[in-house]
Amino acid sequence: MKRTIYLLLAGSFLLLLGSCKKYLQTVPNDVLTIDSIFTSKANVDQYLANIYSSLPDEMVQRFPPYLNAGVWEGASDDAKYNWDFVYTNEMNLSVWSNTDGNVSGYWDSYYQAIRNATDFMNRIDGANPKELPDSLKAEYKAEARGLRAIFYFNLLRTYGPVVLLGDNLISADASTTSVRLPRTSFDSCINFVVTQLDSAYLNLPYTPTGNQYGRIVKGVVKAYKEQALMLDASPLYNGNTDYAGLKNQDGTQLISQTYDAGKWTTAAAAALAFINEFVPGYYSLFVEANADPTMQAYLSCKDVVLTDWNSEWIFAASNVGSYMRYDRTPKHVGGPSDQQGGGAFGATQTMVDAYFMANGRPITDPASGYVSSGFSVYLSVGDEYLNTQYGLGLTGHNTFNQWVGREPRFYVGVTYDSSYWLYQDNGYAPIVTSFEYSGNSGRSQSTSDVSPTGYVARKNVAANDDNRGALLLRLANIYLDYAEALNESDPSNPDILTYLNQIRQRAGVPQYGTGTNALPVPSTQDSMRIAIRNERRVELAFENVRYFDTRRWKIAPQTDAGPFYGMNMYADGSAFYQKTQTETRVFYPRDYLFPIPESEVLIDNLMVQNTGW
Repeated sequence: MKRTIYLLLAGSFLLLLGSCKKYLQTVPNDVLTIDSIFTSKANVDQYLANIYSSLPDEMVQRFPPYLNAGVWEGASDDAKYNWDFVYTNEMNLSVWSNTDGNVSGYWDSYYQAIRNATDFMNRIDGANPKELPDSLKAEYKAEARGLRAIFYFNLLRTYGPVVLLGDNLISADASTTSVRLPRTSFDSCINFVVTQLDSAYLNLPYTPTGNQYGRIVKGVVKAYKEQALMLDASPLYNGNTDYAGLKNQDGTQLISQTYDAGKWTTAAAAALAFINEFVPGYYSLFVEANADPTMQAYLSCKDVVLTDWNSEWIFAASNVGSYMRYDRTPKHVGGPSDQQGGGAFGATQTMVDAYFMANGRPITDPASGYVSSGFSVYLSVGDEYLNTQYGLGLTGHNTFNQWVGREPRFYVGVTYDSSYWLYQDNGYAPIVTSFEYSGNSGRSQSTSDVSPTGYVARKNVAANDDNRGALLLRLANIYLDYAEALNESDPSNPDILTYLNQIRQRAGVPQYGTGTNALPVPSTQDSMRIAIRNERRVELAFENVRYFDTRRWKIAPQTDAGPFYGMNMYADGSAFYQKTQTETRVFYPRDYLFPIPESEVLIDNLMVQNTGW
């Protein structure tokens, strides 16, 4: 009997039978045999587009795992969602379960995408040669191979060791016994991902054909190779004796119990190889042109995530929708409708405190100039940008001293009380966000559409809700990875300072050991490790990185548990500015990894559950 596949003409997506006999429910506009797809380039293109559609759209994180959007920000110490329905609130109290649909959603979706990519790879060589020449077949096959490796990487950093299926497909009518498979050791999984990415590289172009941004190219697979090797070198997976009991039934150890310093060397080499091959010819740190260095830093750090397919973007999901603008736009009651949002995605006080002062020092440094109380009339670099953009003629406003004199990335990243909103409407008075209880974005206006902390994340808020690229990986991440891996493997290497300082230079803060306002170079491996981690936190804030960093470094019990703070959202006036506990988070050792969905463990008697679940 011929197998069939549904071609949805309206959505341009092809839907294959899912893994483990799970089917997508669709109403087809047309039905094709699976073999018929490969007679037409148009149909092959749509099939490949469907595989791409399984990449995560990280701009809809209030509804994980819808469109594979993650829990990565609301479940990190960067931020918190005020809305009770967002799954991250359960995770932050460690009341999530291995039976939850949010836990199984990623597993099911990525394995279905892996199956589709494998099927595509197995069939593309037999496609109609009149429609697809051999060179294009090889390129398409490499794209599918690269996508499949990235889907595995996403599974690995979420669940730990997984089941590797290789190039063989399990038929939809396979017996239950034949689909019972054990997990593969983490090191072997990483080796598979790296090998597949290297293989894909051989037949990929350096730049997307016809400027079809968002497609897999050589730089993408080499960047994800580096990401996979960094994960493998990190403490969570490199000699972690907490997982001594995580073994298959045959005794196979799933996470290495012996620390291997060479993994850091390998990761550093992969990062350097990427830099040497692709920078600056194909990727470079994004810098806006501006004569004022502080304004240049502000615009560069703001627009690097907003300007689609700029020089720094390595990979992104293409042309996706977004709830992010609503989540990160305060309520602004009485303001123009386009600037009224839910504002329920709050930055935590620890994230606010992580940003440096303008002199490049952390607020804990006595030489930083940080003032924890009182108010000053202050015009931030963000306000100066609004003057230029809208001609508002702002001259400064009363600002809590904790938010005065911070580095440019702070004003990119955080909306704080009495700050001017990022977007204005010349038909209205200047929009000022007030989180005080009676303010235009305070709790008197709503118990739901309101910040939980007295701050809202501002970074990556676009001017409208139009579809755009959803950034997944940019060059700054590679630079910081390289510095980190070198510090662990070769701590005297001068490249550590070179690449760390490139990030700081673009951000408009003094560099370590360089320039007239140079800061002292961290003098030990430990102090440099802290400096690199602090830089990562600020540079990559609200970009779905921090969740994985605190876990791979094995520091989550210190960063993701205990009391979290913000402003006093139930007060007006001076009382609002009192540091107030907003919640107490709980983190157990089991929470380092997602559990394997319980339904999979019950079906597959060879599938062992993650430790603690």
